[in-house]
This record gives sequence, structure tokens and C-alpha cells, in this order.
Amino acid sequence: MADTPGPIDERTLREYLDAAIAVVEAAGPLALRYFRSTLDVEDKSKGSAFDPVTRADREVEAQIREDLGGRFPDHGILGEEQPELESDSPFRWVVDPIDGTRAFISGVPAWGILLGLTIDGICTTGVMHQPYLGETFFGDARGAGLRRGGADRALRTSASEELASAILYCTHPSMFEGDEKRQAAFDRVSGETRMMRFGGDCYSYGLLAHGLIDLVIEGGLQPYDIIPMIPIIEGAGGVVTDWQGGDASAGGFVVAAANAELHARAIERLNG
Repeated sequence: MADTPGPIDERTLREYLDAAIAVVEAAGPLALRYFRSTLDVEDKSKGSAFDPVTRADREVEAQIREDLGGRFPDHGILGEEQPELESDSPFRWVVDPIDGTRAFISGVPAWGILLGLTIDGICTTGVMHQPYLGETFFGDARGAGLRRGGADRALRTSASEELASAILYCTHPSMFEGDEKRQAAFDRVSGETRMMRFGGDCYSYGLLAHGLIDLVIEGGLQPYDIIPMIPIIEGAGGVVTDWQGGDASAGGFVVAAANAELHARAIERLNG
């Protein structure tokens, strides 16, 4: 019989979060086996923009799927490298085995192993593990935290409410390539911020939850790129939506902000 969610109490949230952390941290050594090594890189793009995948991506996802299947055999799984495992259950795990493959193959530790849980389509639990740095970002409705060196610390987003004082991150300018309207909107916002930097992939969202940066604005995301990060940012006090202020879980063009006031200003300028 498929699981039914019922009321999600604190104990249940903790059980799912603990499981998610255990699964991604168990996959960390496998990813590190390939990091900063000579890797064959396959291009999945079939002629469009370079879309790399490596043996590490495929093996990490396979291990996570096997681990989840043993723990939650009735749950669905959506991942980047394998077809979706559909289920009648309202529970669906969302996996990005190596978010930031370009960084991974370049030897830059701005990548992470992502795992999120949705219940009836709602993002409830999120984890991002960076094994090279020994960091695990996590979040749910009870809050967000960072595990490092065996100790957990609570995370809180910054109090910056004005674009003029905000630090903005975006993975790469090519996210808006060929879309002059989106590019102009991004330039409008970035031109008003205190500082704008490219790079970071999923790690940028961790920095946002940590209170070190204030905005992340991106395009071209897939559900598995953003779903695991939503509970972390929201748990830390931030806001994540699409560029119109709606649900971001489908990916696409996403705005993540440290607080509601800054988010509102960013949305206003994007749709100027």
C-alpha cells in the first residue's frame, strides 16, 4: 500500500531529514573518488550548449537510488541521470547527484550532492552535501542548518532589504543567452546591487542560507537543481520563487532572496 502523508509532525520531519542527510553523506566518498582525477566527460547536449556528464554523476545517482529504495520502497524518485521512478505515493525524492558538473570536472569545489523530498508536490526537506569541504546544508519547516566537523549550527539569511546593499550571485551569464528580455531584466537588477559575482552553482544557495550573500537570480534550471535547495533557503528565512513570484519547483527562471522585502524589490525590477 502506498504511503499517505497525513499530518507531518516534527518527529516525522526529523526522520525524513535524518534519512536524507545519511543518504547524501554516504554518497560523498564515491564522488570524491572521482573529484580532481582524470575523467572521461560525455556531452549530453547533442549539439546545443555543452552539457557534461561523468561516471561520477551516474554512479552517485545509482547509489542514492539504491539507498532510497531500501529505505522507502514505495516512494517515487526523480533524478537527473536516470528515468523517473514513478509511484502512487505522495512522496517523491528529487536527486541531483553532482550539481555543478562543470565545476566538478574543473576541480572547483562549488558543486554538491542534492537530495530533496516533496510530499504531494510540496518541497518539505532539502539537503546539499559538499564532501570536499565536509559541509552539509539542510532544511525543512523547522529551520535550516549547516553540519561541519560533526557539529550543527543554525542558519539565518541576511537582513539586507535594499538592492543597493545586496550581494548577488548567478552561476553563469549564459543562463540568459539568446533571451534579450531576460538578459536586460537581470542587468537591471545586477546594476543596482552592491556586488555581483558569477559562479557557485548550488553552493551559492548555501551561501544565501548562511547569510553571506543576499540574492541568487538564475535561469534554465531543472526541478532537481532547485527543489532540494528550497527548504534550506526557506528554513533559513529566505524566499524562493520564479521570476513572476510563483512556485519555483519546476525550475526555469528562479529568484532566491534573503528576505521578503529584498525579494519584492528584485521581482519588481526584473519585471520593470
